[in-house]
Amino acid sequence: MAIASPSPRFHLSLHLQNPNPAPNRKPRPAPTTETIRRRLLRKGVSATPKILHALRKKEAHKSLRRARKDISTANAPPKEEALVAEEEASFRAAAEEYRALMGRPWDGARSGAGPPRVASGEEGLDGLRKMLEARRGGGFQWLLDDDVEKEEAEGAKGKQRRVGSGWLSEVGDEERKIELLVSRLSGVDLSSGDWRLTRMMKQADLIYNEDNLLQILKGLEAQGNWRQAVAVTEWVYNENSYKHQRSRFVYTKLLSILGKASVATEALRVFTMMRGDAQIYPDMAAYHSIAVTLGRAGLLSELIKIIDNIRQKPSKRVMTMRRKDWDPLLEPDVLVYNSVLNACVLSQQWKGVFWVFQKMRFSGLTPTGATYGLAMEVMLKAKKYEFVQKFFEKMQRKGVPPRAITYKVLVRAFWEQGKVNDAVEAVQDMEQRGVVGAASVYYELACCLCNKGRWKDAMLQLEKLEQLRLTKPLEFAFTGMILASYDGGYISECISIFDSMKDYCTPNIGTINVMLKVYGRCDMFGKAKDLFETTTYSFSSSQPHIQDHSSLKADAYTYSSMLEASASAQQWEYFENVYRQMTLSHHHLDQRKYSWLLIKASRAGKPYLLEHALDSILERGEIPDVQLFTENICQTIAQSDYGRTLHLMNVMAAASVNVNELEWSDLLQQNLHRFSVDALKDLITHLSAGETIKTDPVHGFVRALQSQCATTLVKEKSSVADCGDTEEPQVDKCSNSNLMEQDQLSCRDSSGTNIFPDEKGSCELSDCSTNIPELDAETGLGGDIVLCDSHSENKENEQCNLGHWGKQVSAIDRVLDSMNSYGNSSSYEKMPAASEILELWEQEGLNDIFVPKKESRATMRE
Repeated sequence: MAIASPSPRFHLSLHLQNPNPAPNRKPRPAPTTETIRRRLLRKGVSATPKILHALRKKEAHKSLRRARKDISTANAPPKEEALVAEEEASFRAAAEEYRALMGRPWDGARSGAGPPRVASGEEGLDGLRKMLEARRGGGFQWLLDDDVEKEEAEGAKGKQRRVGSGWLSEVGDEERKIELLVSRLSGVDLSSGDWRLTRMMKQADLIYNEDNLLQILKGLEAQGNWRQAVAVTEWVYNENSYKHQRSRFVYTKLLSILGKASVATEALRVFTMMRGDAQIYPDMAAYHSIAVTLGRAGLLSELIKIIDNIRQKPSKRVMTMRRKDWDPLLEPDVLVYNSVLNACVLSQQWKGVFWVFQKMRFSGLTPTGATYGLAMEVMLKAKKYEFVQKFFEKMQRKGVPPRAITYKVLVRAFWEQGKVNDAVEAVQDMEQRGVVGAASVYYELACCLCNKGRWKDAMLQLEKLEQLRLTKPLEFAFTGMILASYDGGYISECISIFDSMKDYCTPNIGTINVMLKVYGRCDMFGKAKDLFETTTYSFSSSQPHIQDHSSLKADAYTYSSMLEASASAQQWEYFENVYRQMTLSHHHLDQRKYSWLLIKASRAGKPYLLEHALDSILERGEIPDVQLFTENICQTIAQSDYGRTLHLMNVMAAASVNVNELEWSDLLQQNLHRFSVDALKDLITHLSAGETIKTDPVHGFVRALQSQCATTLVKEKSSVADCGDTEEPQVDKCSNSNLMEQDQLSCRDSSGTNIFPDEKGSCELSDCSTNIPELDAETGLGGDIVLCDSHSENKENEQCNLGHWGKQVSAIDRVLDSMNSYGNSSSYEKMPAASEILELWEQEGLNDIFVPKKESRATMRE
């Protein structure tokens, strides 16, 4: 039968399928498209027209090859009858000898004509080959050339032929290749379109069936490589050889991997793709996996949509891809509703608890202990403590046995309400009911007792905790107890718990960091210093009396806590030593949390630390905090280092740090005591002459400089007029700060409020804006006035400029006289570069790290 309407580009003579068929053989026609479609439908496959066209073309080529083979067979010359008879006789003789030696197959062991038949070894075909070679020489060698493998018996053991390949593989070779592939995939970060992934997958020489893919995903899951798992699955099922072999079990395993990695967005994408394909349409296991993942992520709205999708039919396109009696509709079970409650915990949607119980009652589902426990936890997060107790009582009325995790929620609720005795009674009730207490229950009770100052009772709970199976070391429990005592305001109890900790276990670095925080924020610099030095030196020292602390190693939090303690105690020399050791240990200060420490140290006479920190942040490729830039700019203006100022402005412009003109004006107004008007004019001249990036921060800074200079000149003229004709004020570079103080004192309105609201309290670091302490109430100036550093050359000018204030002048003079060490110009001398400081530190080493400098001693004596 000819193919209907063949394509003209395949100009094949298909109507001549077999022009010269054999006399007794009928030519087989090529099947039509309708025949192929019906054949596939009988096998349950609904093929597309494109697939039908490809199959018809393959059948046409097969029919053509068959016809050509028949033609060549018909035209072949006939063999001589004598040769055919000789070959037939030789084969029959060989068959008779084999039957005489081995017996007939159906006789088995009953025949005694020959030795017993075995499956392998020298008695099989190898033995027959040797016997024939010995008896007949090469007469029957042609029979055994293509049938017997010329390999040793030992090499043939443990080998099997893979289907579809022509090479031999050892038993367990696939497992070894899978392990090798998993190790290679885990070493790099790949996507599904990466050429390296294609190379690895093809070099593995594996058949990526369902079992092998599950093993690969299992190996990637053990190493936490969810990205590689997604890439491997997409690559395999995008290949032409496997795109029609997608497995629902593989995608369900992939959902489980994404859920454990807490990648809810990617898991939702994979689940949506599964719902669009009938071959991998999700079942209840897939719904459980995606529900648990979304519940842990707190995505309540997406989880509600998943519940609606369980009851809905798939799209019409998906329904036509499966058989007619396929019914994918399901009903959510208890696990799905528990996932909804878990999502309500993170989103604090406490009203969703009642919706879940209503839906479960309509569906005929019975709430479990986990359901009540999650409901109590939702109410605890939402601060609905009365509902926590009501759900616990309802749980007891329904006869649902409470678990240890339920008592943990109950103890936490009592703690937050301040009912410590009720929390103790709840744990005693748990023990009387025979519920095996978890470590988290006793930990919550111990922290509750420590928060109320009852640390000795907490130690009794800790002894019970020590007897249980712990998921975390005991050091974590002591750290939590110390933090609970600190939050409750019991500082002495924190120290007592830390001292008692040494009888149970060795403090870890987390506990050390917590104690450094406690000491630093409670003005216990001496204890913080001793603990820090013990921790840092015990790691590098090999002395016998501190070998028990050899596992402690200071981290970035340790150094940050000690820097904070040093800054709180105004110990700036020790602050510099700690910062030096932190830099040599290759740790970095978190600028988002501790940038104020560097600013405060810079204003206390350590400006090179700020410069080094700024350079280090830029070398790491990070963008420094804007406060570090502004403080460094003020420092360079005070030092008349205008080249450095220009460089910092260009760096700010390159880093896209936005500071508007108003913020620049406020900054200059707050730091005007550090530089004169002439310095600002010189800076404007230098910026106009230098190569400055023409961007908004630079333009705003220049406009703020011009405005500040104009405002200051106007104030100077008004101050000169106010002094009268009796005394002529001397205006120079060092008297501008005094004029600013006069302006600040004279710019009060009748109600006593300050018309410069940004002078105090406007910035984040207002408490450390100057190094001069605020005046007490005895001075008579009040708390609204902020005094600034003075740079005048003598006190006569100060008395001249502020002489009309009477008693207030003497108060200002007393403060300035008491703070002489902060007013000298040596604090603003030009400091060495940060690279030079770091090189000096590395040469000095760590042995003399805590030796104070001579300059610092002189400063402290002054």
